[in-house]
Amino acid sequence: MNESLVPLFAIIAIFVVLPGMVFHYITLWRRQKTLQPDDERMLEDLWRSAKAMERRIETLESLLEARNAESPRPPPRPRRTTFDE
Repeated sequence: MNESLVPLFAIIAIFVVLPGMVFHYITLWRRQKTLQPDDERMLEDLWRSAKAMERRIETLESLLEARNAESPRPPPRPRRTTFDE
């Protein structure tokens, strides 16, 4: 009796369990493909923080340039930022 159950379990595993697992993980993958609301909020907060830091750095640079205006320096190179809108 034990020998007759092995092929039955093998067939069930190949045709039922394996496709079920594959479809389960495909569904999880598609669900994770989009941003969750928490992820969108976190991304928006990071964007705002990056913009605020960029403004602060530009303010500091302008203050330092004004402070050292009397010393001759080469003109600053144009900066390229990824936050330009």
